[in-house]
Amino acid sequence: MDGRIVRDPEFPTIAGLHRIQVDGRDLEAIPGAHRYLMLNKPRGVVTTASDERGRETVYRCLDGADVGWVAPVGRLDKASEGLLLFCSDPRWAARITDPETGPDKTYHVQVDRIPDDAMLQAMRTGVASEAGILRVASVSILRTGTRNAWLEIVLDEGRNRQIRRLLAGLGIGVLRLVRVAIGQLRLGELPKGQWRELTAEEIEGLS
Repeated sequence: MDGRIVRDPEFPTIAGLHRIQVDGRDLEAIPGAHRYLMLNKPRGVVTTASDERGRETVYRCLDGADVGWVAPVGRLDKASEGLLLFCSDPRWAARITDPETGPDKTYHVQVDRIPDDAMLQAMRTGVASEAGILRVASVSILRTGTRNAWLEIVLDEGRNRQIRRLLAGLGIGVLRLVRVAIGQLRLGELPKGQWRELTAEEIEGLS
């Protein structure tokens, strides 16, 4: 990149500013160069290329796959699961992660209580935090048990640990958090820890 060898797949790049080459050729000029993947991230792995604490990373799920250079598009924290995108296309990734124009993200969240209407409304209205007001675009109850419930939460912005911090501000604990969709792209029946290539239609639909 810009005349330097960069081996970190998460090294930040800026579209239109940085020049990226592979084997001396501009990445944009290599036919079929870009790869676009979706992974069903399992719980307990971190979204990074390497971890200074020796924890397993999401790249474990790509071991042995000839996918070339790909980097995560956004993040899921260690305790979270579900749909995680990878690609080798910085411009596409920037569009997906743009907080103003990027696609909504949908999550299924198991919480340690059955929220009442006031709690659901507070999630929509917003909860004060050190990072400002945290809110959801929409929330609904999927199903309930005797002591906990599953919620469907849609975010139209992406802040660090946004759902967990918002719910903690309301005294609600998260038992499981699974991202099930990014825009119209759904996780579907992809097995946990497995990945697949995106179709041309899916790539275009997220752009």
